[in-house]
Amino acid sequence: MANQTFLEKLSVQLVQDYSNKLHAVTIILPNRRARIFLLEALKKQISGVIFAPVIISIEDFIQDVAGIRPIDTIELLFEFYNVYLGLTPKDKQQPFENFANWAKTLLQDFNEIDRYLLNADYVLKYLENIEEIEHWAVDADNRTPMIDNYLEFHRQFPVYYHTLYKHLQDKGIGYQGLIYREAVDNIEHYSASLQQRQLVFAGFNALNAAEEKIIQHLMMTGQAKIYWDIDYVFLQDPYHDAGLFVRKFKKEWRHYAQQPFEWITNDYSEPKNINIIGTPKTVGQAKIAGQITEKLIGEGYSLDKTAIVLAEENLLVPLLYSLPSGVGSLNITMGYSSRNNPAQILLQKLFKLHTNALNRESGYTFYYREVLDILTHPLVEPYAGAKKALDVIKSNNFTFFSDKKLFEIQETATPFFNLLFERWQADGAGVAERLQKILLEIKEFLGDDNEQDKISKAFLYSVFKVINKIISYSRQHPHINSLGVLHSVYKEAAELAEVSFEGEPLSGLQIMGVLESRVLDFENVIITSVNEGKFPAGKTQNSFIPYDVKLELGLPTYKEKDAIYSYHFYHLLLRAKNVYLLYNTESEGLDAGEPSRFITQLEIETQPKHNLQKVIYNAYLPDKAYEAMTIPKTESVQERLREIATVSGFSPSALTGYIRNPIQFYYQKVLRIREMDEVEESIALNTLGTIIHGALEELYKPYIGKYLALHDIENMNVLADDEVMRQFKLVYKEGEIKKGRNLLAFEVAKRNVHNLLKQEQKLIEEGDAVKLLSLETKYSRWLKDERLPYPVLISGNIDRIEERNGRIRIVDYKTGKVDKFNVTLKQWEGLTADIKFDKIIQLLTYVFMYEPEANGKEIEAGIISFKNMKSGFMGFTFKDMIDKSVPITEVISADVMQEYLSQLVQLINEILNPEQDFTEKLD
Repeated sequence: MANQTFLEKLSVQLVQDYSNKLHAVTIILPNRRARIFLLEALKKQISGVIFAPVIISIEDFIQDVAGIRPIDTIELLFEFYNVYLGLTPKDKQQPFENFANWAKTLLQDFNEIDRYLLNADYVLKYLENIEEIEHWAVDADNRTPMIDNYLEFHRQFPVYYHTLYKHLQDKGIGYQGLIYREAVDNIEHYSASLQQRQLVFAGFNALNAAEEKIIQHLMMTGQAKIYWDIDYVFLQDPYHDAGLFVRKFKKEWRHYAQQPFEWITNDYSEPKNINIIGTPKTVGQAKIAGQITEKLIGEGYSLDKTAIVLAEENLLVPLLYSLPSGVGSLNITMGYSSRNNPAQILLQKLFKLHTNALNRESGYTFYYREVLDILTHPLVEPYAGAKKALDVIKSNNFTFFSDKKLFEIQETATPFFNLLFERWQADGAGVAERLQKILLEIKEFLGDDNEQDKISKAFLYSVFKVINKIISYSRQHPHINSLGVLHSVYKEAAELAEVSFEGEPLSGLQIMGVLESRVLDFENVIITSVNEGKFPAGKTQNSFIPYDVKLELGLPTYKEKDAIYSYHFYHLLLRAKNVYLLYNTESEGLDAGEPSRFITQLEIETQPKHNLQKVIYNAYLPDKAYEAMTIPKTESVQERLREIATVSGFSPSALTGYIRNPIQFYYQKVLRIREMDEVEESIALNTLGTIIHGALEELYKPYIGKYLALHDIENMNVLADDEVMRQFKLVYKEGEIKKGRNLLAFEVAKRNVHNLLKQEQKLIEEGDAVKLLSLETKYSRWLKDERLPYPVLISGNIDRIEERNGRIRIVDYKTGKVDKFNVTLKQWEGLTADIKFDKIIQLLTYVFMYEPEANGKEIEAGIISFKNMKSGFMGFTFKDMIDKSVPITEVISADVMQEYLSQLVQLINEILNPEQDFTEKLD
């Protein structure tokens, strides 16, 4: 008997009791899902052909007894809002968004009051009295309007309850509690109409007061039987939560004074292998669940008798990716929340874009991030044809722009693009219909053969049904008259929208939520997220009724909720042979949790025949976290290197880029991969540098070939601010520069330019003769050396070249901070091996390129750092660290150049050497 499942046992009993009268039996189960498993169990007991019994869920049964149609949560909110508007003076009426916040909680309380058949006037008056008592401390004469409104709000609860109840009753619709209360009132009539039909209730645990009353009535009239599924271990222990409800029924129901209590099993104490497995993070549990499934397949277990129970629904997708290929078929019987539904996420992004656009002071204005979020969404990007718009927004730094500007950018907009970005009006119904069109348009883009498209259609359909409902509501209820209301209604409806997956329920691996496991038994059970707050769910309570009042009135509290979870947990273990309990070991962070009390309970109350093992699985950590990447120099790579060396040339930045990281050089120069354009909301440092360079070039350009005079500097000072602004608009394009960080950056750029001009003026006043030779000019020169495989071109832009006091000076501007030691060299050996010498390499490469133009004049090269302007021009200096007798040199002599070129040749040989791979530098 131990190997027999509850439904198999029930099918044997049904055939035994009713044999050929099964068609006159109605079997009521806790959920609809168990029906197909019971039919399968009955088929195995019956050889011939008979009419099957009626098998329904408890909720369907109660609706039959009451004769009332259930109403969904959103429709109920609207009906309640109609009632609320009828009861509330116009000047005190709240908009729907505010009303919905407290109405949902109040409706839950109405539901509980009705399900437990309480006197609504007594309960709601009790709440009003509690609030009055709490405000006794406030003198009635000195009460604020806010306190008065709050107390008046609680006084209205009974009025809301009775008016809503009557309103729904007249329409023949109701929420769950109302249907239960009406079913109790109608049970006599229903009982009389049953005639010869027999009712069988099976597999129940927690019952509300209405269910108790209905079932007991039908049992006393001999029209119903009930079969429990409780183990002796849980029933005989007065403190075990798994038996909390059934112990109470066994003790209190009068029926059991004369009749036997059925069934008490002894399956829990049978041999079981229970493995408690801890692992860090949620996704780790998905991986382990996949490994356990693979192990079970390898050991020859049938997946038909294996279930993975997910206490957290967001584990579903990682689990599906973690399942082994040996899982031929699986059946997912759990709703997948719309929270992670791509179609739902798209609509939320559309609401955000258009609601924000509508509310901006500058008119209907889009924010670029919100536009890019939509254009790059996987359900939009392949079909919107908006690559040009993406490129223009990124390359022009559009931050905020009108809908009109967007359509100017996207010159040939597709109908789909129009649907997404055309201006929304404040009309809620019109927006809902537009969203419906968007979803239908996406559906047309998706195929029928592609597996990914099929999944996308399932997600799409669940959201499409929500939008259809909203359109229906908007026609019936004029309250959906604004974007705000529509958005709040959509969020409420989308929360309830679940994606249903198709599968074969009787074969393959079963993946389910905790509630879907009711009444079912499996040989192998894998349960995930066995952590406090997940399984059991914790003490969350959203109610106007305080805990102590619930306790007094007999309403369920978190204690009863925990007992329900306890029953589900132990029922999963009841007839299983192999149990795997997975929990998250992390104790910190958003994904943290502690092991569930159920795990502690199992450890303390271990049955003699249970083999309990506890292990911690940690992720495999390789000896090396990351290994440096190496790229061999194939023939095509060598060919590309030769092309760089002889056509475009090696620039100083390319050479220092190689020193910094050869792989970076490989990507940028060999593969020619450049970084993608991104919109710069705040001006990046390199962009700021480009602006300053550009402004200085334009200011100095008229004086190329001339000696600078003081009045020239004065003229440049006058023009500087306007030139910086012009460069900002030229470089930063449509970016916002009149406020925030960008305004600060603009001021910094102006200050840097003025500081340089001020320094220039001071030096000229002190007697410097400065003749400008070139600005931002490209120079190139062939490097010929017998040590190189072939002549190599060195090429690059030099910021500024001047003749100062008879000496050629090469100047490189830097927007970052540079100190004198950055351009001071103490030994030549190892110059090209360390990136800290990058400034020196740049300067000496500039000297090499310009040397033929110098006509034998002395050359110095250095840096002007805008963040270290007080140091002025910092020229390259060589201080021989070994031989102190060698004089310190600032002029770049032939000896200095010879030493440098020796180092440069060594570096270029390394780049061109076919035997030396490009090897990543990890530091």
